[in-house]
Amino acid sequence: MLHRQTLAATAAGILLAGGIGATIPAGATTAPSRTTAPTTAQVVDVRWGGHRTFDRLVIDVRGTMPPVSVKPVKELRYDGSGNRVPLAGKFFLEIKLSPAAAHNEAGQSVYKGPRLVRIHLPALRGVALTGDFEGVVTIGAAFQNKPHYRTFVLHSPERFVLDVAHTAPFCGW
Repeated sequence: MLHRQTLAATAAGILLAGGIGATIPAGATTAPSRTTAPTTAQVVDVRWGGHRTFDRLVIDVRGTMPPVSVKPVKELRYDGSGNRVPLAGKFFLEIKLSPAAAHNEAGQSVYKGPRLVRIHLPALRGVALTGDFEGVVTIGAAFQNKPHYRTFVLHSPERFVLDVAHTAPFCGW
């Protein structure tokens, strides 16, 4: 009788192990891959350039581009503290990327762009990283004149583009 119970327990163990193994797809690994894109988009840089009829602001993103909103605001404020951002200008745009972060999962900054910089282009006068707070990255842009702008996304690598006309809006904008 003892032999029969041992045999039954062994058979049950084999079947149980086989059943568990069948639920894991072949070739699956349990360790996370180090080469995959981050699960939350990471804002890694902000850069700009002047062109003949417009200035361009580019936000570089690692991972999939998150939804982006751009809205005019009366002044720029740092997220979290609410302190005023010291950029000169009469008009401001607030650019929000969410869900996004400017840091990695270990809390280390991945953002290599400017925190606050004055710019001397015909339209764009300054840029600031105003927030990396609760899954939202906020960037502020300052202008002397009301900005007439268009936005779009480019891929490979992922980047958000804001073009601001030097004067009246371009034809077709």
